[in-house]
Amino acid sequence: MPVRRVLAAAGAALAGVVWSAAPAAAHALAEPGPAGLYTLSAGRLGAIVAALSGLAGMALGGWALRRPSGRAGSRRAVAALAAGLAGMALGGLVVATADGGLGTGNGLGGGIVALVVGLAAAVLGGLARTRSRRTG
Repeated sequence: MPVRRVLAAAGAALAGVVWSAAPAAAHALAEPGPAGLYTLSAGRLGAIVAALSGLAGMALGGWALRRPSGRAGSRRAVAALAAGLAGMALGGLVVATADGGLGTGNGLGGGIVALVVGLAAAVLGGLARTRSRRTG
C-alpha cells in the first residue's frame, strides 16, 4: 500500500473521530455537573444567609418570650418577627430559583431548612409580641 493512501486513510479516520466526538464534547461542556462538596455556589450562600437569619430570629424570639415585659421585650419580638420573615423570604427565593433537585449544589435543601427555621422564628416573634402587649 502506498504511503499516500495510508496517510489519506489515517486523515479520514481522524477527521471522522473528531467529527463524531465534537457534538458529544459540546454537550458535555454545555451542561454543568453538580457542584463540588466544598464549592460555595450562590444558592448555597443564599441558603446559609437565610438559615442564619432565621436562627437569629429564633434566638431573639426565645429571649423575648423569656422576658416579655418592657420595651426591650417588644423590640426583641419585632426583631425576631422581622428576621424570621426575612429568612423565609430569602429561603423561598433560593427554593424558587434552584435549578436542580436535592444534592445538586444549588442550595435547595438549605432553602427548605431556612423556610422552616424562618417560620419558627416568625411564630416565636409573633407569640412574644402578643405576650409583650398583654404584660406591658
